[in-house]
Amino acid sequence: MNLARHSISATAPVLIFDTKFDPDCRIFTTCTQAGFAIYNAWPLRLLRRRDIAGGTLSMVIPLHTSSLLFLVGGGRSPRYPPNKVVFWDDAVGREVAELEFRERVRGLACRRGWLAVALRRRVVAFRVDESISRYAEWDTCDNPRGLLTLATRTHSTLLAIPGRQTGHVQLIHLPPCEPPEPLGPPSSSPPTPPPPPPTKHPVSIIAAHTTALSTLSVPASGRYLATTSSRGTLVRIWDSVTGKLIRELRRGTDKAEIYGVAFRPDEREVCVWSDKGTVHVFSLVGGSGSSNRQSTFSPLTTFIPLPKYFDSEWSYAQYRIPSQSAHISLSAGPSKPPTADVVDEEKCVVGWIEAPAESPHDPGRQPSQEYQLIALTFTGGWYRLSVPRSSPVVEISPSSPVGPISISPPSVRALSLHRPRSSSGSSAASRHDKGKGRERERDSKESRECVLREFRRYGRWDGWG
Repeated sequence: MNLARHSISATAPVLIFDTKFDPDCRIFTTCTQAGFAIYNAWPLRLLRRRDIAGGTLSMVIPLHTSSLLFLVGGGRSPRYPPNKVVFWDDAVGREVAELEFRERVRGLACRRGWLAVALRRRVVAFRVDESISRYAEWDTCDNPRGLLTLATRTHSTLLAIPGRQTGHVQLIHLPPCEPPEPLGPPSSSPPTPPPPPPTKHPVSIIAAHTTALSTLSVPASGRYLATTSSRGTLVRIWDSVTGKLIRELRRGTDKAEIYGVAFRPDEREVCVWSDKGTVHVFSLVGGSGSSNRQSTFSPLTTFIPLPKYFDSEWSYAQYRIPSQSAHISLSAGPSKPPTADVVDEEKCVVGWIEAPAESPHDPGRQPSQEYQLIALTFTGGWYRLSVPRSSPVVEISPSSPVGPISISPPSVRALSLHRPRSSSGSSAASRHDKGKGRERERDSKESRECVLREFRRYGRWDGWG
């Protein structure tokens, strides 16, 4: 008998170079070493895959749910030159057009009839119809991330790009976005009228940060603008017409790389995710049940010159994506050669969907619709999360250490509780109250966590890759 020893190694991770939602978060695309694929965002379902030989892709951008995709080559062996944008018609399964530039393409944003391309120091906009025509171009500051964002709702006009100075944002208004072509018989309802024009001329420049920008995001309507900087501690929400700062939200106190910000479709909440592996959810409206957490001393900031930290708004809900490195490896040696492509285990993309709400108290009742989150990791994880409907207002103690805290600020619930004196230091009443306090604090913490409703794998586990 051959009783030789055999090594058992962990499953090799999926190498996902890029994954993107369409503007409405109905589908998402992903590209790996084998090619690219298109998935239904929820329920998760592989719609189509394309095996591409001869190289890899760095970006696959869907134009809503149409058959048109924008491809950019990248990686160690690019399928297309990195200075080209290839128009791929998935209905016929081939390239139909291309745009060539003198330098590498850094980023793309699209909507119906439009494509904006970010280069190192400029952004170029194109009309995409039966033919492709250059519309205009604008100079920017150094933009290695390829930041730009487009409002995609019908009649929206906003294009936001970095300004010429570091930390500034330039607001450009393109011709209005056309409505989508109706499918099936014509609707009897009248078409949606365009919004009234602004009473004053929109601003064109916003001095958002003093350091380099890390993300730019707008909702589909283009009413607001969300910006983050290389510090990664604050998210600022601006009015895109007046240029005024509406809200300043604190992700944490330690430096982080914020990967993205996404507005809820009704613009009542916003989610933020970073290299800390945590998704934070903030409310953009007041009222009980969904208030962001603030310091006990925040009302005093108008009277006392306290540090800005005490006036911060913290997320009312969050979810930490499990790290792949926390899993036990059965391999005695390294799982991949040092020359292999490295995938950031906690890098992800998050989007909002509309899904039936799950009611544990009345399972027989017809479920209502609610907004949920879909998180896509670059290691092939698909998470569907529901946001807590109500969250307690947890206060922040000024005596708590302002150290490297990225998930939530410290609570002072235990410090503010009045402990009754007792003749015995170990009385039953004291232990009973302490147990209740711990239980309440644990329930409060759990209610601030997003609930994982569904977890699945995409990329290799659906027969592709």
